[in-house]
Amino acid sequence: MCTRILERCFGIGGGDGLLWHKDLKPHASGEYSIAVVQANSSLEDQGQVFTSPSATYIGVYDGHGGPEASRFITQHLFPFLHKFESEQGGLSADVIRKAFDTTEEEFLHLVKRLWRARPQIASVGSCCLVGVITNDDLYVANLGDSRAVLGRRVSGNQTDNQVVAERLSTDHNVAIEEVRREVKALHPDDSHIVVYSRGVWRIKGIIQVSRSIGDVYLKKPEFNRDPLFRQFVSPVYLRRPVMTAEPSILSRKLKPHDLFLIFASDGLWEQLSDEAAVEIVIKSPRVGIAKRLVRAALQEAARKREMRYDDIKKIEKGVRRHFHDDITVIVIYLDHPLGSSNGRFRAKSLASCTSAPVDISLNAGQAADTLQTVV
Repeated sequence: MCTRILERCFGIGGGDGLLWHKDLKPHASGEYSIAVVQANSSLEDQGQVFTSPSATYIGVYDGHGGPEASRFITQHLFPFLHKFESEQGGLSADVIRKAFDTTEEEFLHLVKRLWRARPQIASVGSCCLVGVITNDDLYVANLGDSRAVLGRRVSGNQTDNQVVAERLSTDHNVAIEEVRREVKALHPDDSHIVVYSRGVWRIKGIIQVSRSIGDVYLKKPEFNRDPLFRQFVSPVYLRRPVMTAEPSILSRKLKPHDLFLIFASDGLWEQLSDEAAVEIVIKSPRVGIAKRLVRAALQEAARKREMRYDDIKKIEKGVRRHFHDDITVIVIYLDHPLGSSNGRFRAKSLASCTSAPVDISLNAGQAADTLQTVV
């Protein structure tokens, strides 16, 4: 049943201008909010939440070089997670890793099928951040520099209002010295594996993240050497793959003082610190909280350019990328144990999937939700 829902849940719609959102919806252990703002000519970010009475799945996919990889992940990763979870009798780090690996393999097959007609697709990739809540277990898996942050009360005392930000994901961006050392250690014979280019550190002067789905030409040197590909993309000499699709995976038990989770693409974290984002969630009403975080990021982007937020809203897609990136934000509130019979979602016995639009600016209505009774 869940698989059929997943197959039907990727309908698209639009929002007002370049901002799309769902203010507040139920999940098995609380409520969630999602928002996406488009900056690129084609929306390269994708976000989705799949909920059932037994689990909640969160995905943020930050594409680069084009939207194809992030859209591909949206359609394939969750179904693979469900397939392997069913085959192995439950969720585990191995199940998540296998779903990531299979998604990567299937995208490679797509690149090979389209190679002669669209060789540029070998240069398209996507960061991939996934969270799963099942029972009181939380799994966070990440490729790239999207980020998951937990807002938790400092102590178990319900009257203590001090809440801190705890980062749950590992960033794979060579802007971080530790990641640069990791990449250099894997390529001791290449003194130019990481170079400072156009104001930031980049692998081979090209890309900032060291892990992704896609970016096939940086993982499979034979694609990079093909004369057909070199007609469209500047060649780069590779001795071996310079990127991987191996996710970092964290698992932990959720505690009563764990209050909420923020999953967001790098576009948000370019503008807001972990602590600033958590503080906004703490001090704001729940309804529309993801949209509120997106707007706070846009206000900060405007401030850096000595502009007003209203001015940025008037800038069209494509041009807007010079001011901020696509931004996807999902806020997950953790209200009660997953197995609680008091949960509003459990009482309805429904499964639901919400996916952001494929391109916000091209659609007039809201993105479609799929909702179905679990039997």
